[in-house]
Amino acid sequence: MERLGNGASERHAKIILDSYNRLLGKPLVDSEGAGGTSEAELLFEAPIVVLSHGTQADPVLNFGNRAALGLWEMDWDAFTQIESRHTAEPMIQAERQRFLEAVEKQGYIDDYNGIRISSSGRRFRIEQAVVWNLHDEDGNYYGQAATFKNYTFVQEGES
Repeated sequence: MERLGNGASERHAKIILDSYNRLLGKPLVDSEGAGGTSEAELLFEAPIVVLSHGTQADPVLNFGNRAALGLWEMDWDAFTQIESRHTAEPMIQAERQRFLEAVEKQGYIDDYNGIRISSSGRRFRIEQAVVWNLHDEDGNYYGQAATFKNYTFVQEGES
């Protein structure tokens, strides 16, 4: 597993998983029958796309599971050095405002759709993504995470 398994990564995985469970009232990944598998490994190997970014003014991605790395066609080092806005096409201002207000109001949104761009320029539409705020064990804001399982590759000019 890439760059996971140390204390910070285990903590980060726990924050992602706990924040999701607290806000949405259900687990993000199924740990049933996982045995001694760590939360970080479960999250990294999950069959859904999971990614997160930090709290910087221009947030930088700080986690992507195997599915995210594959979809964006990046390795861990490249993925965790990119500003999250560079993975997407610019949002229409009204759509962005609705999105931000919904996440602010309830801590998450569970119906986000948008166009993303891989490192090679492949465009894909994500559908029914969940985006949620992350808070650490002390309640401090820790960034945001997103997950989705539905996406479709799109041709140039499609949206």
